[in-house]
Amino acid sequence: MADTGLTLGRRFRFPSLTKGHFFMAVLLIVLGTYLIYPIILLGINSFNVATRIIDPPEYDIDNWLDAFEDPDILTSLANTFLIFGSVTVISMPLGVLIAWALARVRMPFSRGLEFCFWIAFMVPTISVTMGWILLADPTLGLFNRALQNLPLFDGKDGPLNIYSVPGIVWVHLMARSIADKVILLTPAFRNMDAALEEAAQVSGGSNFFTMVKVTLPVMTPPIVVVFALHLTRAFDGFEIEQLLGTPIQFYVYSTQIFALVRNTFPAEYGQATALASVTLLIVALIVPLQRWLTQRHNYSVVTGSYRPGLIDLGIWGWVIFAGLIALLFMMILAPLMSLALGSFMYRAGIFSLDIVFSLKHWRFILNEELFWGALRNTVVLATTTAIISPVLFATIAYVLVRTKLPGRALLDTMIWTAAVVPGMLAGLGLLWMFLGTSFLVPLYGTLWPLIIVIVLAGKTTGTQLSKSVFLQIGADMEEAARVSGAGYLRTFFKIWIPLLLPTLILLGTLNFIGAATTTSSIILLATRGTYTLSILALEYASPGVDLKEEAGIISLIIMAMTICGALVARKLTRRFGLERSSIRI
Repeated sequence: MADTGLTLGRRFRFPSLTKGHFFMAVLLIVLGTYLIYPIILLGINSFNVATRIIDPPEYDIDNWLDAFEDPDILTSLANTFLIFGSVTVISMPLGVLIAWALARVRMPFSRGLEFCFWIAFMVPTISVTMGWILLADPTLGLFNRALQNLPLFDGKDGPLNIYSVPGIVWVHLMARSIADKVILLTPAFRNMDAALEEAAQVSGGSNFFTMVKVTLPVMTPPIVVVFALHLTRAFDGFEIEQLLGTPIQFYVYSTQIFALVRNTFPAEYGQATALASVTLLIVALIVPLQRWLTQRHNYSVVTGSYRPGLIDLGIWGWVIFAGLIALLFMMILAPLMSLALGSFMYRAGIFSLDIVFSLKHWRFILNEELFWGALRNTVVLATTTAIISPVLFATIAYVLVRTKLPGRALLDTMIWTAAVVPGMLAGLGLLWMFLGTSFLVPLYGTLWPLIIVIVLAGKTTGTQLSKSVFLQIGADMEEAARVSGAGYLRTFFKIWIPLLLPTLILLGTLNFIGAATTTSSIILLATRGTYTLSILALEYASPGVDLKEEAGIISLIIMAMTICGALVARKLTRRFGLERSSIRI
């Protein structure tokens, strides 16, 4: 029996645990706590009928019954799909056509125009929204005031009304819905082989026929990928709907949740969580569709015989150029100019007052203690996120690509699963976690919950971009370092950090901009003392507060912060590019 026991011991020997196993366990537990646990809490607490989060839980199905019986909650979900569908129907074809024009048409300054769409993408959504409020407010909007002077229009209010469903759709288009598709699709169109287009034209096909019958079918795979990416963002809208929809009682799921938690007394946490759970179920149905769309096509648009080419449209190339200039003006310059002009007017849009221009709005902001606190919080959050996020997610990418530790598949799945959860739902789940867990309650009301949320917001982008670098660069330098006696930690910081530096700077910039402009993911966790500039601008512009000019000034400051951050990152990228990286063991 003793020999048998020894034999079984040798045969079923437990694997030796290393520091890597311990590190992976900690990583899974920590990330699981902040990525997956809040989602689980949403499902559990959708049955919690207690009045307050801090009260002992009482479980029943009343929240779900109320959710399906309350017409407002179901209407908010329908409104969400109405806005998403309207924006998609317009932005997808327009984005495809613009990307085709920039990449395949001989047109002046095409590269410069493409860069302008990057600028449009970087302009904060809150800034675009405030700019168009000052332009198209039915009573005081600058466009409406100008149109009222024309004989065609007569009446108190102008013909444009930004507080409407078309107004919401318009601002979405002017913010990022068109720009993001253009910047994603233009490189794909540019890398397409021109041989098929030339063959169609030689066969007598017109430029329009070639685009419809050849170019677009060949480019279907990347177009489908961009659509699938857009599909996962169906529930991300908040700022635009909050500012433009709330005054007309038009709610989408995110603004409905915000109203139930913040604008209802006592707060309807149960109904809000039930609505969040219903939304999660819908998202769970969208994810398989998104994966099916992205996996059913062959994505090869560049072959070994690749040859670029441009189409000469003659005078129509100039027409397209003029149209793009007009569109970019509406996306960038129009809201920026309205914000700047409105900030110096005594009352934005009114030129008939005795005092037309004034510095009173700037004096209000600069003397407001709440503004300086929000500015300080924004700088701390943005800077902290820009430093922590790149290193954290580069480390995760290193674990996923360069190690064979058990649990890598679970870690990767966890990151992808949490990526499709909209910001408002993640914020509500974390609110339950911080207020419903006794040892985390002291953290509520500090910047720590906001830092955690914003840092983890860039998890998928940061991990995937870092993974691409690890996959592209060979492991010979790492192996040389290991042979020389360097451990994992020293190898990572001495070899991979210099190689990753340009990517880390890019990620730091994206996270800085995201932290400076985000609202939906942190607004439920923020208190008066932890307001950021974007939340303060949202509050000033909300119905009943009537500080639109002050909100516009804050929007200008946010825009200046993001642009400065992008310029600093560009300078750092040029200075610390790969060719200048010195690698010493």
